[in-house]
Amino acid sequence: MSTVVEDTLDEILDRYTDEPRYLVESLQDIQQTEGYLSQNSMCAVSERLRVPLIEVYRVANFYRAFSLKPRGRHVITVCTGTACHVRGAPRMLDEVAGQLGVEPGETTDDGLFTVETVNCLGACALGPVVVLDGVYHHHMTPAKLRKLVTRLRKAEKEAKSHA
Repeated sequence: MSTVVEDTLDEILDRYTDEPRYLVESLQDIQQTEGYLSQNSMCAVSERLRVPLIEVYRVANFYRAFSLKPRGRHVITVCTGTACHVRGAPRMLDEVAGQLGVEPGETTDDGLFTVETVNCLGACALGPVVVLDGVYHHHMTPAKLRKLVTRLRKAEKEAKSHA
């Protein structure tokens, strides 16, 4: 593990006393900072909080908010609950899979997009709902979704050319 990653991890874990009750909070902070929970970070949490490693993995696997593999810079979450499903969620998945070339649970080769599904977002009256980087987009259509992804790709390309 690089010293930058170790320093960041130590900084996060220093926010908490060395008690098991801070397991979820520490994992959330690591996830927010690193974008996922690496094996090294989970081992460090286990050691620092004195929680068996198997318990850290159990918690990391139980909560949908945690990812054990790197996510893309942009996360697209499609609600597949009943209300969204009958209002067109499968078309949203087809659109995003066709446009990005990935299936739910996968990240594009360039690391820009991760596509996920969720069983319900609790916004049933607004379906179909797609969440892009934490922002809810209601009454989504394939055309609207295509424009969102195209706009993001263009912005990323422009930012890269100016760097």
